[in-house]
Amino acid sequence: MKRSAGLLLFRHTDHGLEVLLGHMGGPFFARREAGAWTVPKGEYEPDEPAFDAARREFQEELGLAPPDGEAVPLGEVRQTNGKIVTAWAVAADLDPATITPGTFRMEWPPKSGQTQEFPELDRVAWFGLDAARAVIVKAQAAFLDRLTEHSV
Repeated sequence: MKRSAGLLLFRHTDHGLEVLLGHMGGPFFARREAGAWTVPKGEYEPDEPAFDAARREFQEELGLAPPDGEAVPLGEVRQTNGKIVTAWAVAADLDPATITPGTFRMEWPPKSGQTQEFPELDRVAWFGLDAARAVIVKAQAAFLDRLTEHSV
């Protein structure tokens, strides 16, 4: 069973609570919005502590050091693909223009024998909670609910 860990950044603004999400890169998500945004996260091996993996993956996915500060555990969710995702919320303000996304390689187009490089996350943006619920991977919406419970 695959496991991923990530950090959900949040900030309080005049418009309310906002979260930082990343749009999944690559050709499968290029024309999708709903269900194509995610907590910056990545897979890790069983011998690596999940929180360490979350911080490492933040650095790899965004090209920025993970923020310091209290990490609020948001627990786990199981996505429809069976992957278990663990997340922590951290209060921080980050300018999406400063990211340098990590990349991955895959065969594209399928069965072409050609490989192309794609960004792990092709966009990063701040969302209010309602807008985030409309675009985030369905199972990860539970993290937004848990963050809301913590922020009350």
